[in-house]
Amino acid sequence: MMVVGWVLFAWVSRVVMRNPRGDVLTGVVYHAVRAYAALVHRVRIVGRAHVPAERIPGPLIVVCNHTAGVDPLLVSSAVPFEVRWMMGRDMMSPRFRAIWAWTRVIPVNRKGRDVTSAREALRVLNEGGVVGVFPEGRLERPPGRLLPFHSGVGLLIARSGAPVMPIWITGTPQVDPAWRSLVRRSTSRLTIGPLMRFEPGQTPQAITADLVAWFRDVSGWSGGGPGG
Repeated sequence: MMVVGWVLFAWVSRVVMRNPRGDVLTGVVYHAVRAYAALVHRVRIVGRAHVPAERIPGPLIVVCNHTAGVDPLLVSSAVPFEVRWMMGRDMMSPRFRAIWAWTRVIPVNRKGRDVTSAREALRVLNEGGVVGVFPEGRLERPPGRLLPFHSGVGLLIARSGAPVMPIWITGTPQVDPAWRSLVRRSTSRLTIGPLMRFEPGQTPQAITADLVAWFRDVSGWSGGGPGG
């Protein structure tokens, strides 16, 4: 009986340690998020073969449309690596300061030019990390049309030279405020495209236009033109 117990313990430990940071706490949270995405949002992943299998695949930029507050959790549940999400500083409630710190969110000042967040994102990429971006900057309301893509995403890609993994998100709870999507059931879907690589010297505007074209094609939606 003791042998069986040790074998079971070893197996559980191995599973738990199979996570982006390779520690117990992250393992528990990582597998809990995967279970949450599967049970509460019944997430379906299309194009899983396009996801790099390495725990540190970078540099890599994950670019998604923005449908609900649950979007980052659904994407993180579908990949074996840690994504450092860029998030509007005004959306980061001080009550959850510990969560923002532990998840290592990159705060963005959406009211003006933010050199600090861009430098941090570039540092993460230069170290082989993964940065997650929602170029629309806010939730798609009402759904059915892409919001303008901020030019900063093209600039980040051009300066880092990192490949892009585009993800189209659909089927999430269309509720406001954004956090309510965390407690509403859904049948969500992630469509993951092949990695996009851009030639050195390609302008940020051209890169952004290529991204918009991919999202228009996979969604059938219009919109997504250049933003601020």
